[in-house]
Amino acid sequence: MSDKLITVKEVSLNNNCPECFSKEGLELTFKQQFIETKFSKSITQDITTQMHCNICDTIIYPVNWTEDIERVYNYQMKAFTPKKVSKKFKPLFWIVIGVITALAITAVILVFINLPESL
Repeated sequence: MSDKLITVKEVSLNNNCPECFSKEGLELTFKQQFIETKFSKSITQDITTQMHCNICDTIIYPVNWTEDIERVYNYQMKAFTPKKVSKKFKPLFWIVIGVITALAITAVILVFINLPESL
């Protein structure tokens, strides 16, 4: 099983970076969890955000946010629409289901064929 975070949306912010004070480098990234197993692929509702400054190349943690950054972050969170939660089964899953169903049908048929006739 592998868990990955896929980038759903990247937003350039027009706020000053708390580290280098540049007004052009802040970027807010929204990521959603993607889980892949042998039998299925699924997108969960878990959302992760990360703020990064491209000028000074640092991650901006919520502790360092100004009120303006926090206000813009809250607005972007309300405006963000995540990908729909979904689960897709891989062909191996359907093969296993088919084999189990075939075995169950065969077992039922064999039971009916070998029933005593006195019932």
